[in-house]
Amino acid sequence: QVQLVESGGGLVQSGGSLRLSCAVSVSDSAFRNSPVMWYRQTPGKSREMVAVITSAGSTNYAKSVKGRFTISRNNTRNTVDLQMNSLKPEDTAVYYCYLPQRSSWGQGTQVTVSS
Repeated sequence: QVQLVESGGGLVQSGGSLRLSCAVSVSDSAFRNSPVMWYRQTPGKSREMVAVITSAGSTNYAKSVKGRFTISRNNTRNTVDLQMNSLKPEDTAVYYCYLPQRSSWGQGTQVTVSS
């Protein structure tokens, strides 16, 4: 069974930084060959894709975070990180990682940015 475990959330002031990490328990080959995404969700809203990294390492970002967030992967440790800089109060959300090839979500980690 695939498990995704997010960590690194917390409370930070506006302009600050946080680094989220997603540990994926799946075979090395399955991880290496899969894109991984970060989503976020606020109460009453649908989940919004924040960033994606392909198996080849290409990245794409939502317009709202481009230039501030960076997604990266470590195929040795089966982890995907999301470095978040210049955080804004509107970045406050629960952040989830997602493995589309297994339709698997993590449990989420709360990020709160105070003004």
